[in-house]
Amino acid sequence: MHGVDTAVGRSGPAISLTKVQETAPALVSLYKSAGVSLEKHGLEGQRAAVYLVLDYSGSMNPYYKDGSVQALADRVLGLSAHLDDDGRVPVVFFSTDVDGHAEVGLSRHHGIIDKVVANLGHMGRTNYHVAMDAVIDHYLDSGSTEPALVVFQTDGGPTSKLAAERYLCKAAKLPLFWQFVGFGSTRSSQFDFLRKLDDLPVPAKRAVDNAGYFHAGLDPRKVPDSELYDRLVAEFPLWLAAAREQGIVR
Repeated sequence: MHGVDTAVGRSGPAISLTKVQETAPALVSLYKSAGVSLEKHGLEGQRAAVYLVLDYSGSMNPYYKDGSVQALADRVLGLSAHLDDDGRVPVVFFSTDVDGHAEVGLSRHHGIIDKVVANLGHMGRTNYHVAMDAVIDHYLDSGSTEPALVVFQTDGGPTSKLAAERYLCKAAKLPLFWQFVGFGSTRSSQFDFLRKLDDLPVPAKRAVDNAGYFHAGLDPRKVPDSELYDRLVAEFPLWLAAAREQGIVR
C-alpha cells in the first residue's frame, strides 16, 4: 500500500521523455530502461533526491580510465530523471577524505567524470564515513523533505569499519537510503564488510534497514542496464515503507 500512496497525483516521471530527448539524447535508452525498473518495483511517480558517491582510492584508477565510472554516472542520471525534476545529481568523490564535489546534469554529463578527476589530487585510502558525512550535510542544507537515494560506489572495504557502521546507523533516522555498489572481484573478502553492513540488525543497531548492496563485478559496464536498475531500486520501496512507518519519511 505504501508504494501506491506515494504515487498519488504523481502519475509520471519527474522529467519527460521529450525533455531528455532534447537535452541528453545519449541517455534516452537509459531513461527508458530505468522507467521500466521503477514501474516493476512500484515506484512509478515516486519523487526522491538522488546522490552519487564515487570511490577515488588508488585501486579505482583502472575503473576511471576504462570509462566504468562515467558509465555509472550516466546510468544514475538516467534514473534520477524519473525521480527528481532538477535534472542534476550531486556527486561526491572520496578516498582518505572528500576529494571533490561535482554535479552531473542532463545538459552536462558527457565526459564530466574525466574533467573533474583531472583536477583532483592524489588517490588515497577508503574512508566511507567522510563521504557519508558530506552527503548528510548536503541533504540537510538543501532543506528537502523528499526521501533520497544515495548510490554509493566502492571497490573495497573501508579503512575504518567502526566509523562507517556508526555513520550508517546514525543516518537511519534520516530520509536517506544508501545503495552500495561494489566494483571488482566477487571473490574478494574486501566486500565482506558491505555484506555485513547490509544485514545490520533492526532495531538493535538502526531504526530501519537503510542500506542495500550488490556487486557489479570486474567489468561493471557489462551489467545490462535493466539488471543494474533493478538492483539499484529493488530495496528502495521496502525502506520507504519502513521509514514511513517510523515517521522518518513523510
